[in-house]
Amino acid sequence: MDAFTAGILQRIRTTESDLIRARESGDDFLVDVEQAELEDLRRLAAEYGVEVGATTGA
Repeated sequence: MDAFTAGILQRIRTTESDLIRARESGDDFLVDVEQAELEDLRRLAAEYGVEVGATTGA
């Protein structure tokens, strides 16, 4: 696995965790921010052929 792939997958996992915490805390603004970041990361991964696979479901 190259550095780009490892980095994007780590950022996706971190953002998913941050999204879960935002939902649990009831911070609607932060939920929106984290959801948008996660969508951007997944789109970027798809553009470069990075398989995201099973995630936390965030």
